Amino acid sequence: MSQTLPTPAALADYCDTLLSADEFKDYCPNGLQVDTGKPIEHLITGVTACQALIDQAIEHKAQAILVHHGYFWKGEAQPLTGMKGKRIQSLYEHGISLIAYHLPLDAHPELGNNRALADLLDLTITDALYPDQKHPVGNIASTAPIAADELAQKIAHALGRTPTHIAADDPKRTLKKIAICTGGAQDMIEQAALMGCDAFISGEISERTTHMAREMGVDYFAAGHHATERGGVMRLADRIADQFGIKTQFIDIDNPA
Repeated sequence: MSQTLPTPAALADYCDTLLSADEFKDYCPNGLQVDTGKPIEHLITGVTACQALIDQAIEHKAQAILVHHGYFWKGEAQPLTGMKGKRIQSLYEHGISLIAYHLPLDAHPELGNNRALADLLDLTITDALYPDQKHPVGNIASTAPIAADELAQKIAHALGRTPTHIAADDPKRTLKKIAICTGGAQDMIEQAALMGCDAFISGEISERTTHMAREMGVDYFAAGHHATERGGVMRLADRIADQFGIKTQFIDIDNPA
């Protein structure tokens, strides 16, 4: 455990290495996104770097925020104006750095969102959803045979919200091979079917997902983008606290999506 407070750059360097961040082709920059230079004694964590989370970090006098969804996404307007400008201004005015990891935090085999969700649901990850990926962003897990309704109840209990369940053509069958990819991965249901999965758990659902699930014979569970992606940042924060001896605090900004 480190005896000195980490700078934002040092903390990001540690996380970059831990998560193999430079090995991902992502939709946003991973790592240190806003650097105010203040050594970090109190780290606020959350799913998304929204204004409400920034306001909480200000209230708790934190020096940094660690999230799964940060800023500067591909195709995003570059000017720091409006909502985006207000967020950045709030961070700099209060000396709060921002560190964010997207796909690296989905894929990590111990700390990632998929692994965290699998553990919550007593599922054992066995394979990659896309076998050719070095760092799989989707996984396949096994479980003792379970009815779809029972799995839906298990998800609801674990995440505190009832999933949207689209049943396959045989409502009486049991599920054993479950694909998992948290967040907005609903279109991976086709790959789940190709890999012979009985069910697929993700965060969001689109209109087309309903028809795909029914026609491909895959039970689909949309458990919430936000709800399925709380686990990774919480696990990473626990590792950071052990490594650096700093205070970490997860703040859950309610989000029904």
